[in-house]
Amino acid sequence: MAQTLQLGDKRRLSERAARAEAALASAECSVRSLEAQKLAGELYLELRAAYDMAEVAQASADLASEFSGVVQRRVDAGASAPPELLRARAEAAALQAVADGARGQVEAKGLALASVWGSSEIDFVLSGTAEIVTDPVGGSAQPDSGVHPSLAAAKAGATARSAATDRARAGAWPDITVSAGVRRFEDTGDSAFLAGVSVPLPVFDRNQDATRAAGLRTQSAELSAQTVEARLRAEQASLAALVRAAKSRLQRLEGEALPLAEDAYASAAEGYRVGKFDLTATLDARRSLIETRAAVIDARLALQLYTLRLRALIGAAPFEGEIQ
Repeated sequence: MAQTLQLGDKRRLSERAARAEAALASAECSVRSLEAQKLAGELYLELRAAYDMAEVAQASADLASEFSGVVQRRVDAGASAPPELLRARAEAAALQAVADGARGQVEAKGLALASVWGSSEIDFVLSGTAEIVTDPVGGSAQPDSGVHPSLAAAKAGATARSAATDRARAGAWPDITVSAGVRRFEDTGDSAFLAGVSVPLPVFDRNQDATRAAGLRTQSAELSAQTVEARLRAEQASLAALVRAAKSRLQRLEGEALPLAEDAYASAAEGYRVGKFDLTATLDARRSLIETRAAVIDARLALQLYTLRLRALIGAAPFEGEIQ
């Protein structure tokens, strides 16, 4: 029988390399998991925004239909020309068409979200009271890129390549093969115990090429980890700035633009009813109100998306509080 004895600490280095590869696989799995969470979160936010937009669109269509009644009464009283009624009805029909399309968007976004967990139909109910966290981490976004799965995977890759380099370097040491056995001499009937040691002489191959290649892969993996860390920090700074800008935009729209647009339309509609304003001014005021309501929804979605991406980037859960 023969037994090979590994020199150069090959067994320990091989076990270390195997553990490093397992850690790398686990880190890469975490990257995929975070990507799935972020995708589901973004689709949910887009679904919420589509739902809100559909409600605004339907409310706008109802508002236009109600205003058509005001125009009808003025035409019947001889205070407005009949073409104004046709124009008001055309506007109401166009807004209803927009509302119909908005409901289709809700269904499309719902199906996209359901597909994340493999469902081909909308098998969930969208809560109308859920709130989305828009404060990344209690008001501050401290650098914490070390916990991001992408960086963890890059560092695990560098560790795995380093372990592979050490294992390749150990390959320069030849393994010793120890053999032992019993030999029987047929002529005399005697038996003898035989033992031998075999040591290859690595005169031409000291595993230098494999070691050099492994070393280059290690350097590449280390540079990749540094690049990933720099990219994550740059993305964090960019997203933090986008969150601040989106929050300011939303506050301005909700706190100033929307109330003014609502007051402007209410005044224009009442002014038209009593004959102070013409139809064009009233329709323009209503169009401005609809656009402002849509802008509020768009700004809220942008803030929520930027916040979700920042939370994922700094290691916070995509959803906290009311959202699970």
